[in-house]
Amino acid sequence: MKKIARSKIKYIDIQATPEKTFAFLADPMNWPKYAVVNLRSVFPGSNGWYKAVTKFGEGELKVAPIKEFGLLDHTWKDPQATWTVYSRVVPNGSGSTVMMTLFQPPIMNDDQFDRAMEEMDIEMAKLKEILES
Repeated sequence: MKKIARSKIKYIDIQATPEKTFAFLADPMNWPKYAVVNLRSVFPGSNGWYKAVTKFGEGELKVAPIKEFGLLDHTWKDPQATWTVYSRVVPNGSGSTVMMTLFQPPIMNDDQFDRAMEEMDIEMAKLKEILES
């Protein structure tokens, strides 16, 4: 039986419409603008995948957007691991809330995962700054 992974839900309230927020996040080419700690660059690949360079090296990214539900689940794969982040944009008054559920990959120890979650806070704040400007 597979072990249940540690998880963390990161969220941020943004004074930008769900449509604007969803459109920005649905395009992986925008991700280096807000994922400033981890992501260096993104390039179109093939079959819906994007080539990406992170602070750890190269990998691939694929987003599976479903606009009517605000779903932006995405999968990351690199030579060490593959994992999925379950993401959603929901209406919140005149703005939106972005939520991401992250699971600790088997290749990360607890300290590495905790540090990655702290870095997510920086990136979520940058997302808010970009979309509210």
